[in-house]
Amino acid sequence: MSQLQEITDRVKAAVGDDSGLGKSLKFDLKGDGFIHIDGGTVTNEDAPADLTMTISLADLIEMGQGKLDATMAFMSGRLKLSDMGLAMSLQPKMGALFAKMA
Repeated sequence: MSQLQEITDRVKAAVGDDSGLGKSLKFDLKGDGFIHIDGGTVTNEDAPADLTMTISLADLIEMGQGKLDATMAFMSGRLKLSDMGLAMSLQPKMGALFAKMA
């Protein structure tokens, strides 16, 4: 099983029937694929999303393990956001989702 598939499966398990985000979210993994979350649907499609987070697969894994702080990743350029305001408003909900993945 590829790392992308393993992470996608963990995201699906954490999301369950509904992500609780209220918006669609896409992780653009810099050439390693995509993880798209919309409600209770998790795919590897490069579909449009309300918020796109561009981050390497390795950094996403570190963030999920609590080894990389999202703010530090953003400040150091390891994380790029398509909509900073939306990202800030979703931060508590995304934190809860990441906690379920750990």
